[in-house]
Amino acid sequence: MEKKLPFLFFILLFCLPKQLFSQTYQLAGNPVNTTGWTMVGPTVVSGDFVQLTPDVNDNSGSIRLNEPINLKYCDKWRIEFDFRMDSSQTYNGDGIAFWYLANPPVASVLGSGIGVSQNAIGFIVGFDTYNNATGSTGMSKVHVAYGQVQNTTDTNNVEFFNIPGSSFHSPDLNSTLPFQGSAYKHVEVTAEVDPAAPANWIVKITINGTVICNQSFAPSGAAAAMTVGYFGFSASTGGARSRHSIKNVKVFVDKIPLLESAITKSICPDLAGMSTVDLTTFNSQLTATPSNYNFTYYITGSGTPIANPTNFQYNSDTNISVVIKDPSSVLCDNNDATITLKVAPTVTATDASLRTCFIETKPSTGLFNLTTAPVIGTSTGITKTYFPSLTDAQNGTNPIANPNNYIAPNGVVYIKVTNSFGCYDIAKVTLEVIPPVFSKILEDKIICIEDKTTLDAGPGFTGYEWSTGATTQTINDVGVGTYWVKLKSGECVATQTVKVYASEQPVISSIDISSTTVTVYAVGGTAPYQYSLDGINWQDSNEFKNVARGDTKIYVKDAYDCEPIDFTIVVPNLINVITPNGDGINDGIDYSALAGKQNLVFNVFDRYGAQIHRADKSTKYRWDGTVGGRKVPTGSYWYSVSWNENDKKNTPIKYSGWVLVKNRD
Repeated sequence: MEKKLPFLFFILLFCLPKQLFSQTYQLAGNPVNTTGWTMVGPTVVSGDFVQLTPDVNDNSGSIRLNEPINLKYCDKWRIEFDFRMDSSQTYNGDGIAFWYLANPPVASVLGSGIGVSQNAIGFIVGFDTYNNATGSTGMSKVHVAYGQVQNTTDTNNVEFFNIPGSSFHSPDLNSTLPFQGSAYKHVEVTAEVDPAAPANWIVKITINGTVICNQSFAPSGAAAAMTVGYFGFSASTGGARSRHSIKNVKVFVDKIPLLESAITKSICPDLAGMSTVDLTTFNSQLTATPSNYNFTYYITGSGTPIANPTNFQYNSDTNISVVIKDPSSVLCDNNDATITLKVAPTVTATDASLRTCFIETKPSTGLFNLTTAPVIGTSTGITKTYFPSLTDAQNGTNPIANPNNYIAPNGVVYIKVTNSFGCYDIAKVTLEVIPPVFSKILEDKIICIEDKTTLDAGPGFTGYEWSTGATTQTINDVGVGTYWVKLKSGECVATQTVKVYASEQPVISSIDISSTTVTVYAVGGTAPYQYSLDGINWQDSNEFKNVARGDTKIYVKDAYDCEPIDFTIVVPNLINVITPNGDGINDGIDYSALAGKQNLVFNVFDRYGAQIHRADKSTKYRWDGTVGGRKVPTGSYWYSVSWNENDKKNTPIKYSGWVLVKNRD
């Protein structure tokens, strides 16, 4: 390497999306796409290659990845690229370097360090064509340094970095693999963790397939404390010069691919304020194939793994760092995943009650709008579900399908109030059906059919609405019929029906006529009854004496004193003596005049009560004082005549009397 020559490092890396692919950066395209990378002049893109320096003296250039890379969790990584050093003259220098540095060059670095930063910290592979020890060109050596390279003089650059286990210097390859020339050389640098010393890298370097270096390198000095670094390339010229170019660059730092790198989750706390989460449930959100990897969880800032990630508890917002390791060591471990755990806000619901009016068709039930229950104040992001029992609310089973129109008797329901984080509380809502309030004084009435009455619903109601259209407490001049009134108490309305009945008219059930005494028997209506023969003069007794023979009208009314009923009877002509001697005078008893009556029966009894004669239609309702054609002995006999009047009630009439039969032998 020649002193005081600037060195520009260049690398073109194209980054594919991390969430779906592993991290592979490459130089590709024509012209080369350098998006995401920084070039330090005079580095430029020239078609399908990147020219780090032109074939001009005293130049240095570089290119580096903008994104820092953490190799701490990487089991292996690999670099491929082609380089070319060509010139129009033979005094050539200085060389090309590939590096992974904590402090990459940010400006042109003049000097003999192949464009690498002063006091560079990290891993450097130099492809050197100038021998600073002898001041001559025509050299082709590979130098490796893993530590801090001062690079401030001609003798403290990578060419002179000699720390056992942290450095390498190849023999001069100029006779077999000369770096100078118009043809590109293909370089591969692979590194993997040394299983015998996990802090070390076993690095293998090949040029055109020839192994140049294959050994373990330990980080020395400040490199041992590196956490992240930048990949890049650089080159420089001094008094000797060459055009330095690279192409077909591929940097494989293949981390386990992530679907998401940052997850935020809010977990509802328990009554003690502790939130509990199974951290392993996030694995499928972090990677597409979580079963292929091992996951370790840390509270961010702590180096101690969480002992029980399936039951992690916290009571304040907590950040979790996740390290995902590929047990096959094909991919780098990924430590980019974070889980932000928050204690979700809780929900506090209060028990409430709802009152509603009864349903008229089923007064024991009411129609409730459960959504109006004041179980929680004004809040956004709240959902409510309604359940018939506490068990259902806790288990989320049997929800009430239509809480706006819920028909139920007195009882309770439960409302599960849930916020947007899934936290919930359960409130008990007591349901009360307001029973109907009816008038205690409004009762059915009985009046005469021709009368009118007053209906009074009584005081204490806030509104009245009668079937007649009236809105007063009372209605007057009400006749026989059925009426209703809607009685309002508060917001509830009860419909009460009242009937005005026509009093039942009494009915003459039978009439007994004994001589001139008439006895009237009545049923129906409301006792006591009153009786009259003229409709004017009334008596309590149902017996009338000395009733004249012939047609007589009888009047009856009950306790309601309504229009009386009347009934016309016939008091037959009474015959007390017959002399059946054939002289045509009083030869017998003849009731054929009553033949038009229904069920007319005429019976004669002796003094012992034995029936001796029954007159009917065949005997023309007559008796001539004989039995079986023979005259009965002279004496007194009893007889009865019964029939049904030809009225709607077929009123039975019974007439009885005695007769003296005088038979002469």
